[in-house]
Amino acid sequence: MFLKKEIVDKINIVDTTLRDGEQSAGLAFSIDEKIEIAKYMDENNIYQIEAGIPVMGDLEKECIRKILYNRKKSFISTWNRMNIEDIKHSIDCKPDIIHISVPTSNIQIYSNLGKDKLWVEKNLIECVYFAKDKGYEVTIGFEDASRADVDYLINLCEIVKKIDVKRVRYADTVGILMPSIIKKTVKTIIDNTGMEIEIHAHNDFGMAIPISIEAVKSGAKYVDCTLDGIGERAGNCNLQEFLRISNDFLEKTNEFKRAGAK
Repeated sequence: MFLKKEIVDKINIVDTTLRDGEQSAGLAFSIDEKIEIAKYMDENNIYQIEAGIPVMGDLEKECIRKILYNRKKSFISTWNRMNIEDIKHSIDCKPDIIHISVPTSNIQIYSNLGKDKLWVEKNLIECVYFAKDKGYEVTIGFEDASRADVDYLINLCEIVKKIDVKRVRYADTVGILMPSIIKKTVKTIIDNTGMEIEIHAHNDFGMAIPISIEAVKSGAKYVDCTLDGIGERAGNCNLQEFLRISNDFLEKTNEFKRAGAK
């Protein structure tokens, strides 16, 4: 087991190798490879496996169903855009968790989508209600959160909290975040909303691991990782390296505590 119990008790790993990791240039897993990767994660105490995007088609759905059939411990989630049709495809697979990605920055909302914040909030509520009505746990992903106004993120947290969503993903979609910024932001969101925070860091400036560590130190309970740090552009938080650093950090902390006790 590469994930120590002490780390399991403090940090919930969300592995997104099969979703965000597969966005690496030139990479495409076969169904058998995806099932083997999910099995490996399940056997090694990974809290949650983001298994794929059901709206991509029947092969993706078949793979997700096989992962669900074979898993023993890990929760299985599916990724969805903020629309009802995506969620219907996820429901076909019967995952444990339905994750809904929500645009949060002005650039994403106004420039990329040509929408406004009222449109975001209306569709967010409709999608969450739709999934919740079918009995699913829902988590929300704040897309491009690192370029969004923190007050707007707090507002969205308050909206989804009222409809029984407990966890939001803070996504550094374009890879511009720094550890000093996430430290303040995570604490601000938690202090103002009480929401559970999941950190999703990209490694464009080599900061994915420091950002994830700083987020955990500031109160985040969930960390997104991929095997070998694969993923879009420069990749995501490297699972193996994050666990090694977390384990070492815990050991050093315990050593200091024991020294202080003496």
